[in-house]
Amino acid sequence: MLDHVSVQCDDLGAAREFYETVLAPLGITVSMDFGDVLGMSGPDGVPKFWLGKQTTGGTQREIHLAFSAANRSIVDTVHRAVQKLGAEVLHEPKEWPEYHPGYYAVFMRDPDGNNVEVVSHS
Repeated sequence: MLDHVSVQCDDLGAAREFYETVLAPLGITVSMDFGDVLGMSGPDGVPKFWLGKQTTGGTQREIHLAFSAANRSIVDTVHRAVQKLGAEVLHEPKEWPEYHPGYYAVFMRDPDGNNVEVVSHS
């Protein structure tokens, strides 16, 4: 349904470091860099996740982003990467049967306070 998502950041450098580290195990990398806007893509090279410097005034509201992992091992690898960064882990990797059997995820905060999830459905 969605074609792409863009997240506005207070500190684009910190956001870049966070997302490059957290999304690397998923095969997601920066594929476009316009200085104040970054496009990230998977193996197809088409940027579908964008980061930009926040340009609107006021308070930024928390968003929830969930990235798909091929298996539980990748979720665990992301968890270790988050710990190495020193970022806040909201929920350690575990199965969430209330969503559906096999739903295995880790939840963390990005530098702007957003709730970021990496989930495997296997």
